[in-house]
Amino acid sequence: MSWFGAKGGKQGGAAYRSVSARSVSYSSSPLLASKTPPWRSRLLVALVGLGFMGLLGRAVYVQVIGNDFFQRQGEARYAHTMELPASRGRIVDRKGQVLAASVAVPSIWAIPKEMDASDEQRRELAKILGLSRQELDKRLDPNSRFVWLRRQADDDTAARIKALKLKGVFQDREYKRKYPEGEAAAHVVGFTNIEERGQEGIELAFQKELQGRDGSRQVVRDRLGRVVEDMGDSVPAVNGRDIGLSVDSKVQFFAYQRIRDAVAEHRAKAGSVVVLDVLTGEVLALANFPSYNPGDRQNLSGAQLRNRALTDIFEPGSTMKPFIAALALESGRVKPDTIINVAPRSIQISGWSPTDVHPYGDLSVAQVIQKSSNIGTTKLAMQMQPREMHDMFTAIGLGQRPLLNFPGAVTGKLRPYKSWRPIEQATMSYGYGLSASLFQLARAYTVFARDGEVIPATLMRQPEGQITHGIKVFSPHVAQDVRQMLQMAAGPGGTAPQAMVAGYSVGGKSGTAHKQEGKGYTNKYRSWFVGLAPISKPRIVVAVMVDEPSTGVYYGGAVAGPVFSQVVAQSLRLLNVPPDLDVKTQIIAKNIPAVEESF
Repeated sequence: MSWFGAKGGKQGGAAYRSVSARSVSYSSSPLLASKTPPWRSRLLVALVGLGFMGLLGRAVYVQVIGNDFFQRQGEARYAHTMELPASRGRIVDRKGQVLAASVAVPSIWAIPKEMDASDEQRRELAKILGLSRQELDKRLDPNSRFVWLRRQADDDTAARIKALKLKGVFQDREYKRKYPEGEAAAHVVGFTNIEERGQEGIELAFQKELQGRDGSRQVVRDRLGRVVEDMGDSVPAVNGRDIGLSVDSKVQFFAYQRIRDAVAEHRAKAGSVVVLDVLTGEVLALANFPSYNPGDRQNLSGAQLRNRALTDIFEPGSTMKPFIAALALESGRVKPDTIINVAPRSIQISGWSPTDVHPYGDLSVAQVIQKSSNIGTTKLAMQMQPREMHDMFTAIGLGQRPLLNFPGAVTGKLRPYKSWRPIEQATMSYGYGLSASLFQLARAYTVFARDGEVIPATLMRQPEGQITHGIKVFSPHVAQDVRQMLQMAAGPGGTAPQAMVAGYSVGGKSGTAHKQEGKGYTNKYRSWFVGLAPISKPRIVVAVMVDEPSTGVYYGGAVAGPVFSQVVAQSLRLLNVPPDLDVKTQIIAKNIPAVEESF
């Protein structure tokens, strides 16, 4: 093709396209020829405008109005509040010996979604935790965000789990309560749950003071739960307050050992010991058996948990007789050497016959207490108006809840005097028809130790040298006369020579009573002894109770008297009280057989 031909071809094509474009009529197109209604364009503009207004409103809501909510939602994705636990206060004895304290221990937890462990690692983890593989797999449910594997673990368990280097398994430190005195002080101290909240004893009674106040710390954590940085100010934790008890841990431990041994020796159901300082009213010991370890509370029974010295009530039997003698002396009706005829062994009152074990004939008031005569005590009581006895019983604390900041302390039973029948007045004089706890009895006997003044008892440590004052019930000379009677009862010719203590003068009253079941009495017994020492200048009151001795020996002097003797000897030595008697004379006297008491 020639140059001209090529050029002519190009010009021809351009001319054809030009003619074709000019030949199209846009107005003839049905689509383009129709006119757009004005409202449609306006609607479109309005919709676009509304869209922008909606976006603007949403932006204003997110940034201004609802800012706090969205800020919280955002922070929830990365910010966390770490609790700063307060350290629970310690419980200490009168000399600062720790009875309960919190120590930091490891706790193991996991995020199941992030766990990456082989079958072998899971088997090893289950073995360390003491779980079956099925139990572990159930606990590690992939749908769970958080799960505890072991709270308050021991260091060895924590180290073995850490050595597995499992992804998604973490460790924190928590506080765990430790009880160094174990079973010996369990019923005084009590225990906490795993959250360190008091459940029994002093732990419960002083929960508010001991727990303190937890703090908090705002932090940023990464996806593995590691703290990246702090956010804002932290609130420091306020640790709990220490509680100082009046209990002497050495006296407490020795009392617990002695009552435990007595329960085992007599194959008894249970036993309790209370030791009071008569100068201050401080409780030096409050021991019970059976007991438990507060740090290991698996498979516990109510029998182990019960603080029997405060919660169990019983008819106090012959331990009431010294109070009737004191009231008769105080009213001037008798003197210590006044003779009472107690023959022949029984007396008729409203068709009922109180009896004595032995026929004594004539006894002085002092001998009535020494021999524990039911008839002699009844004759003293029947000279009185019921109201006199009731007022005296109330004054020494019977029928009233002890003013003791301790859970579970009971009131006992003392019916209004207007409802007493003559036979009930008679039986109450030797301890039937009313009830009290061992703690109430121990406190009541402070009236003889403190020259007629019954003092309040406390579990809190009192200032050094402080002497507590109480309520005057008897005159000093009456209390001193009764102390001499109690010394006779705990010596040769009395019902409890086994209560004597080498080097120290002691006095007290044994008690033995049939146990009541339903509306009648059984051939089961409670044996107890309540006394004080030294007689010349009393320092302590000790009360002992043994429930259901079953070896054939059940008199209070024989069962509870030896425990009293051992506890008094140890307690007085620990209190640095000097001996006031010759030891040789007592050793001979202590081997004299006890007089069987009437009960």
